[in-house]
Amino acid sequence: MNLYLSGIVGFFFGFFLGAGCALALMYAIYSGGYRRAVADSLREEKSDLYRRWLPHARKQLEKERLKAAGSVPGSH
Repeated sequence: MNLYLSGIVGFFFGFFLGAGCALALMYAIYSGGYRRAVADSLREEKSDLYRRWLPHARKQLEKERLKAAGSVPGSH
């Protein structure tokens, strides 16, 4: 194999497959955390972490709702 072809093969395996594997791993971690959050929110007895972050989430949703309501044309 010549140097040019070896470089292309190395680049492909190193960058494309490496970045693809990293993205797949990050997605697996993200989706696992999302599933855990949904399962935690559906539990009858809420966890301490859920109760601690609930007011913050409600405040953020209210802020986004007010921002969206203020940006609607003709709402002034």
